[in-house]
Amino acid sequence: MKRCKWVNLDNKLYIDYHDNEWGKPSYDDNHLFEMLVLEMFQAGLTWECILNKREYFKEAFDNFNYNIIKDYDDKKIEELMSNKNIIRNRLKIESAINNAKAFIKVREEYNTFSNYIWSFTNNKIIYNTDDNIKVSSSLSDEITKDMKVKGFKFLGTKIIYSYLEAIGIINDHELNCDFRG
Repeated sequence: MKRCKWVNLDNKLYIDYHDNEWGKPSYDDNHLFEMLVLEMFQAGLTWECILNKREYFKEAFDNFNYNIIKDYDDKKIEELMSNKNIIRNRLKIESAINNAKAFIKVREEYNTFSNYIWSFTNNKIIYNTDDNIKVSSSLSDEITKDMKVKGFKFLGTKIIYSYLEAIGIINDHELNCDFRG
């Protein structure tokens, strides 16, 4: 099977993520929030690092339940800061809590976060038309700006572009990749 060149074939988690998740449209708010948190934590690190810690993140962050995370207090923040299995960055942890609250507000306004995020493309998938690796776009610029207005923190156009790839709004599988869809 042909895969995108960036896939580390020595890491089964990476292969599974590429083959079964990355670039596949997601409409599930729980998954959309999980990916938003993971993409935020990935800033400055590799995605492979985050994938290798994903299960630890799920455990530490109550399975990415935004209704629980929104109520994290100082005690929980200190617990997370002492957890050697996750990325221990106070700003990222506090941003995850803040973003859970912003996520819930968007859900209240749009009925689901999925309705909100997919509205930027009128529910259409954007397919990469060449094999040039992109890190941002006018779409990620627009969404980043809107999300910041809605109170989200610790995100920028590169994080949002990667997020859009992760949740399948942007399908950036290489043209010869068997998993392009």
